[in-house]
Amino acid sequence: MVQPVKSTPRSQPASQRLKVRRQLAAAAMELFATKGYAATTVDEIAATAGVARRTFFRHFRSKEEAIFPDHDDTLERAKAVLDAAPAHENPLDTVCRGIKEVMKMYASSPKVSVERYQLTREVPALREREIASVARYERLFTRYLLGHFDESAPGADGEIDEPLLAEVAASAVVTAHNHVLRRWLRAGGQGDVEGALDRAFAVVRRAFGDLPVISGRPPRPAGPAEGEVLVTVTRTDASLPEVMRLIEQALARREEAPSPP
Repeated sequence: MVQPVKSTPRSQPASQRLKVRRQLAAAAMELFATKGYAATTVDEIAATAGVARRTFFRHFRSKEEAIFPDHDDTLERAKAVLDAAPAHENPLDTVCRGIKEVMKMYASSPKVSVERYQLTREVPALREREIASVARYERLFTRYLLGHFDESAPGADGEIDEPLLAEVAASAVVTAHNHVLRRWLRAGGQGDVEGALDRAFAVVRRAFGDLPVISGRPPRPAGPAEGEVLVTVTRTDASLPEVMRLIEQALARREEAPSPP
């Protein structure tokens, strides 16, 4: 049974507001599971959580929105990652770090996340609300990548269409995240989801790793200069991923080395 909570005005800290939102979400999920989504009213959700109807509507616009209490806060945390990104970081890497905040949200409460996933599979209105929430992250990441591209110059023949590439790259990151998340939820919230996410991001980086950066913005760390030779040694029977890892390590050591006088 959900414990009653006190009404929380907007002037109180965000942590308190989030606590009330989570209590209301727990009440909504409890009622949806026992009475069914269609038969549950906002008044019943508020009463189960021990708050007034008006308090419910200070936190959520509808009952289908009530089972996603953390998305607003997580969106802000993802944005904070983008805003604080180092100037030299590949913008695609920044976006990958940003969306990890979403995975952390789900992974912090595996049982609740799995129950919510099962519920959204059964109720179309909840599924549509979840899709709308995911779209907010995709728009955030697309805007960030567009800030590193020249939006005014769509690619001509033989040139990179930078706005298109930014949108496709943002979609690829979100799709990779959602693929890993769904697989983890279907497995009951078991397994190394962060490791699986890193492997999925490696696939995205191989496809979009050389994103161009808009003129005037700090460039990414440079690779070997033109005409410079990089030598690395590996076994003749080494796999391609192992060879690539050794090359990446050699490049990283080169970038960390002090410049010659």
